[in-house]
Amino acid sequence: MRAMGVMFDYFAAATDDHAATVIDRIGGPGAAPPAVRPQKARRTIFGRKSAAAPPATADMEPWIEYDTVAVKGIDPVVQLGTLEELLTGRSFDDVLADPRTGHAVATRDDGNLIVVTLNASLSSALANAEDATLERVAVPWSQTEEFWNAADPADLAEFLKDLAALARRANASSNHLYCWICV
Repeated sequence: MRAMGVMFDYFAAATDDHAATVIDRIGGPGAAPPAVRPQKARRTIFGRKSAAAPPATADMEPWIEYDTVAVKGIDPVVQLGTLEELLTGRSFDDVLADPRTGHAVATRDDGNLIVVTLNASLSSALANAEDATLERVAVPWSQTEEFWNAADPADLAEFLKDLAALARRANASSNHLYCWICV
């Protein structure tokens, strides 16, 4: 179980519509499907038992456990915007002006649950970055005001390596990156 606070689950999905389907998912996009409880056999007339009814799955869409990197404290707009600026040299204002930066594809509970897009420039930069580059970028990124001088560059480098691996897998599958946010 996760500690209290804002949860950010970065994940890959084929389309905005697919990404939006995880908005109400307990546990986020990487959660396993809820267990289906076996139904008891039904009694019929004269006390005979009939076979248990099969679970109602015929009308349900297939459950997808999305490829996910979960983290607390690293938001997809400001902090990843700063990261993109460090990785690509693209100005922070240009990053924020990109219509795919933090575009909401689904929202619930007055914004307490939201799924947003990550832009293609960041996804590409992560997918193409080598571990040494990510380790190097983690140092100045950890010193940005958004981390309040409390971030460990080694921890950020590990997160970046995981996020870069997710971006590589997304690219290989022609998927896009998203973030599920739970306040």
